[in-house]
Amino acid sequence: MTADLPKPPKYPAKIVRHRLTVLLPPPLPGAEELAPAVRRPLVSPPPPPPPQNCDGCDRAFRSSEPGHCRGCRDLAAAA
Repeated sequence: MTADLPKPPKYPAKIVRHRLTVLLPPPLPGAEELAPAVRRPLVSPPPPPPPQNCDGCDRAFRSSEPGHCRGCRDLAAAA
């Protein structure tokens, strides 16, 4: 694309436009037969559960139901 340029080029934009239209490779075979991309509606993820305070150590954690945090549950299960 940069070979055989005139020194100095008078109209560089016209040279670029000409070379981009003339020197483009041929289109890929079968490009017209490809199915268009299917647009799916955007689905937002569900909101995170609200923060809760642990009944045992008053640590904040996220859960859909109040109770104990993971550390307190592990200690209770080990005992």
